[in-house]
Amino acid sequence: MSNTLASRLNLTRRSFLKMSAGTMAIAGGLVHRDGKAFAYEPYLRDDDLTTVVTSCAHNCGSRHMLVAHKKGDVIVRLSSDTGEYQGDPWNTDTEEVPQLRACLRGRSYRLRLYSPERLLFPMMRVGERGEGKFKRVSWEEALSFVAEKMEYIKEKYGPTALLDQSYAGASWGVLHKSDQITGLLGRFLGMFGCRTSSWSVPSYQGTTFSSKMTFGTIKDGNEDDAFAHSKLIIMWGWNPAYTFHGGNTFYYMRLAKQRGCKFVLIDPQHTDSASTYDAWWIPIRPNTDAAMLAAMAHHIFVNNLQDQEFIDKFCQGMDAGTMPDWAKDRENFKDYILGTDDGQPKSPEWAESICGVKAADIKKLAEMYATTKPAALKASWAPGRNAYGEQYNRMAAAVQAMTGNIGVLGGSSEGVGKAWSPKSTAYPQDKYKNIWKQSIKSDRWAHCVLNYPNVKREEIGLWPRSDKTDGQIPNIKGIFWQGSDWFNQLTNINKEIEAIKKLELVVCMDSTITPSGIWADILLPIATHFERHDAGLPWYKGHYYIHRPKVIEPLGESKTDFQVFTELAYRLGFGENYNPKATRDYFYNNEQVDEVYLREWWENQVMAKQHVDLSWEEFKKRGVYKFKFKHPHVAFQDNVEKGKKWYTPSGKIEIFSTKLARYTDWTKTAYGYEIPAIPKWIEPWEWLGSEKTQDYPFHLVSPHPRWRTHTIYNNIGILRETYEQEVTINASDAKRLGIKTGDTVEVWNGRGKVVVPAYVTERCMPGVAVIHEGAWMDLDENGVDRSGNPDFLTDDNPSPAGAFAYNTVLVNIKKTELAHRPGWDKLATARSQVFRRESSF
Repeated sequence: MSNTLASRLNLTRRSFLKMSAGTMAIAGGLVHRDGKAFAYEPYLRDDDLTTVVTSCAHNCGSRHMLVAHKKGDVIVRLSSDTGEYQGDPWNTDTEEVPQLRACLRGRSYRLRLYSPERLLFPMMRVGERGEGKFKRVSWEEALSFVAEKMEYIKEKYGPTALLDQSYAGASWGVLHKSDQITGLLGRFLGMFGCRTSSWSVPSYQGTTFSSKMTFGTIKDGNEDDAFAHSKLIIMWGWNPAYTFHGGNTFYYMRLAKQRGCKFVLIDPQHTDSASTYDAWWIPIRPNTDAAMLAAMAHHIFVNNLQDQEFIDKFCQGMDAGTMPDWAKDRENFKDYILGTDDGQPKSPEWAESICGVKAADIKKLAEMYATTKPAALKASWAPGRNAYGEQYNRMAAAVQAMTGNIGVLGGSSEGVGKAWSPKSTAYPQDKYKNIWKQSIKSDRWAHCVLNYPNVKREEIGLWPRSDKTDGQIPNIKGIFWQGSDWFNQLTNINKEIEAIKKLELVVCMDSTITPSGIWADILLPIATHFERHDAGLPWYKGHYYIHRPKVIEPLGESKTDFQVFTELAYRLGFGENYNPKATRDYFYNNEQVDEVYLREWWENQVMAKQHVDLSWEEFKKRGVYKFKFKHPHVAFQDNVEKGKKWYTPSGKIEIFSTKLARYTDWTKTAYGYEIPAIPKWIEPWEWLGSEKTQDYPFHLVSPHPRWRTHTIYNNIGILRETYEQEVTINASDAKRLGIKTGDTVEVWNGRGKVVVPAYVTERCMPGVAVIHEGAWMDLDENGVDRSGNPDFLTDDNPSPAGAFAYNTVLVNIKKTELAHRPGWDKLATARSQVFRRESSF
């Protein structure tokens, strides 16, 4: 009875029956006998509701404030930050302390919370794997099955047999955390002594490599308030209208626009961000970004526009004069750009035939960037999600450095873009922090399973170890998904489908059914962030903490991740070590223990180490703490102004990488293949300059959508009404193929086939197709995906530095009679859809 509507609304049996006597329930609403219909009955006004501050919890780029308005134990409305929760009666929203306003995804969360797809009970597979047939079981039966299977697999196949694929998707906080490095699953499997880790991050692995080689750290980003001081912002593959890299990015960019900043977009698409900021759009062929950046560097060098003083003082390997003594005979960046060694100057004319951008435009942009101070080249992650994507990011860093735009307010050194660092973990960080027996690149698990033991370490990105197990290929027989829907999101899904059929244990921990869950053996229902106690962090930018109280009781039999792992740890013999503040009854009563962990985190880490004078009780009362900086946070400002060394072997910005130059056996690295010591343009294995275009003439890119966070929110009808999963193509291509907007088309290559409607526009360059990532897979009897998930078309082939080649994909397109399964898409009546139909080509 605890989860009935009456009990959650705090209605007595008498009052509920009295209300019910005058109404009858139909079609999800309540209708009076006299025919008057209401969406809700009784209508609950704000004065009738309890207000609770919390936040989003997903891997979306921000994590803003959500304010839950509840009656009894039911959330009836969500709003966002108004400034009143900081103890400020003036409802602050300033450049120094902006409001943390949630987007439409976060505001729609009630529909996810109360979704028909909510997992309310443990479920066990009864059909074939992937068939989606499950039966309800008790927690006792589910956890006994998992624990017994884990022990069997470990004993039979050894300490590498269980693969950890946790990520920051649906369970992210300082206490209830899914994360590859400091997450609950990694700690659990590590203490169990059977764990293969996934070391790579799909969003920006090539970028991570670049930043570490160039700057020695991935903390290479400014806080977004620095954008307000830029005179020029180059959005290279970046669409901040869709993909937030901070909670208030657009606020500060709007300030920059109002102060006269100019905007440029380098992208195959004319995005909404280009429209918003009236940007100069330079369409570029996918995967050719490093060539265009090299051409910009050429124009800057030959016209002596570089900041030579900055280069001489802070850079290694930019030119002959900055090469280290031990490498004077090695090629430097300037010589490569001018073609001194290979006889091919990387001129704008050379780049025009590669990237499809006119040489005159490359020269114009190079001059704008080199002569406008300060200027921010925001080298976003998407162009790095390619074969040799690390070369794009390293090339961008070289151009940022040669113009002296690093370490200055209004400039930019991003790559990865991490800026202010929160205290992010409330549970013990001890010797069990990140134990793994082997670690592989996350999207190569299927290759490893299908080819074991005949696998070379470089094929799976096997991380080097210092012990006798170095080079040992993991024998993967089970997989845990915690806070991730990676089965739907990693490259080459058809290969994953083939591999998963060979596993003996697949566990999915989530709050709703997901495509990954459909292929699991056991579904464990995890409480959402509204149903557990925690604290929220900014995602990548922003400097604040948001308290997350338990707003409502967990629906059904949901438990927190920490409860599940603690109970499993007790069953496997290490419960006291795993959760040292708890006893065995934590599975049934976790609130006191969670409070202790969170209070200690606040007092011992936030208050003591970040000089916060707000008490834990006051933080809980307000719900949010926003840091006030004396000046905008600028990456490497102390390096430039105070002479602080960079975290590289040379202590400088390494355009010529010491580490890469000194590798002698590349097969013993996690990368497996040689990577040049300086940034270079390297031709990808699939692109519009490839011979493969004879069969597959379109280059497919799969950017992040505005209406989902990867796969999260894909099942929210009101969001799907607004945006449609479709393939975007240029009008000239559509005319040649006889395709109109709304036509159903198939998009295919040798790895798979998907079916989607077409959207025809001039806002996409010819030869390029666009399908947003994250649609939930929906296979027909022939293995064709009817939902339009582009990862049936992507390649899991490893790029040398670990970049995920999501955007290195050639495809073909044609009209089709195959079925498309649009769900809410075709039922949409939003004006945006009507307008698109009437204005299509």
